[in-house]
Amino acid sequence: MDIQDENIGSQYLSFTLRDEDFAVEIFKVREVLDVATLTRIPRMPEYLCGVINLRGNVVPVVDLGLKLGMEPVVKTINTCIMIMEIAVEIDAEPVLMGVLTDAVQAVLDLDPANIETVPSMGTNLNTDFIKGMGRHDDKFLILLDIDKILASEGEATLRDATLGAVSPEIVATEEHQAE
Repeated sequence: MDIQDENIGSQYLSFTLRDEDFAVEIFKVREVLDVATLTRIPRMPEYLCGVINLRGNVVPVVDLGLKLGMEPVVKTINTCIMIMEIAVEIDAEPVLMGVLTDAVQAVLDLDPANIETVPSMGTNLNTDFIKGMGRHDDKFLILLDIDKILASEGEATLRDATLGAVSPEIVATEEHQAE
């Protein structure tokens, strides 16, 4: 697969997870928020931090590091939630999901010539969630396919279970009580 032949946007939002640099296509990011009060939901996977009330909508929040097999986030002043618009199914309406990250860095214009294909890492390793490796200022950014990470099998069920478990009124009430 030649990365230059794909229709990949040239603007990315860079962020860090556990001292590693990542980026996602900017058009997938709706907004970046400070970490709000999260409402935890029982019996959900460890990487699901909880849900937030985003203007009356219940939005699940995933610790992206945990989802990728890293350590859990340690919340600091720089920790934030990126609200992502993902495609759960082909031809379905996009879904909003929050992604907990250590810090958001910057919007970058990456020249397609500075995007390398994913290196071969062996036949048993699944790297489908990586779009490529972007070079920026003498370092590599791992360009993620956020749809493949968050819309994997079971994520739609997770989203549906989350929405069925908590109403926006409950989340709003809990956030108001936390203030």
